[in-house]
Amino acid sequence: MSDNAKRHAVILLSGGMDSMVAAGLARESGFRISALTIDYNQRHRVELQAARAIADHVGVERHVVMPLDLRQFGGSALTDDIDVPKEGVGSAIPVTYVPARNLVFLSLTLAWAEAIGAHDIFIGVNALDYSGYPDCRPDFIASFAETARLATRDGVGGDGFTIHTPLMDMTKADIAREADRLGLPAGLSWSCYDPTPENLACGRCDACRLRAKGFSEAGLPDPTPYAEAPPA
Repeated sequence: MSDNAKRHAVILLSGGMDSMVAAGLARESGFRISALTIDYNQRHRVELQAARAIADHVGVERHVVMPLDLRQFGGSALTDDIDVPKEGVGSAIPVTYVPARNLVFLSLTLAWAEAIGAHDIFIGVNALDYSGYPDCRPDFIASFAETARLATRDGVGGDGFTIHTPLMDMTKADIAREADRLGLPAGLSWSCYDPTPENLACGRCDACRLRAKGFSEAGLPDPTPYAEAPPA
């Protein structure tokens, strides 16, 4: 039996392929899993349906969908009346960056983990094939782990917390291959930042381009329903 078989982990589950694979890897490692999804009133709300489908597929013990209306703040193409860029991944941090999103979401995940006695947190951040968001980098995760140690009862006087980032050094092709190896239906997940009213992926935003690139480089079929085929 795995050393993790009786340990409880909380996965931050967005509904994207990265968080789906992170959940699958936690399950494979023997963890009991609970999942937290944040409904931040994002424009790509179809990912909330994806998160529910993934949670059901991986067999989480409890799935909490927490409302947190970040449209009240705006400041991002995902939470404000700003066009989602369609020119491809650039070198600057794009306007799809949501201010401090992973910091806020991980803080909520940490709070729930401490409340239920879980000391392992999984997040599907990735710092290779990504849009350049600062809250996906290893330095941020290390900093947050230290904050968790200093800011919580279990960090100060208990077993503490481990922040698992099993996808950090993977390409999108690696992640697609892991989904396939784990038997996770990639079609359950959602990546597009700007879906059509018919819930088709736009095919042009950074998320669509990176997703399509990953499947192509992995030599796997892409099950995504695109309104427009992503550029090769």
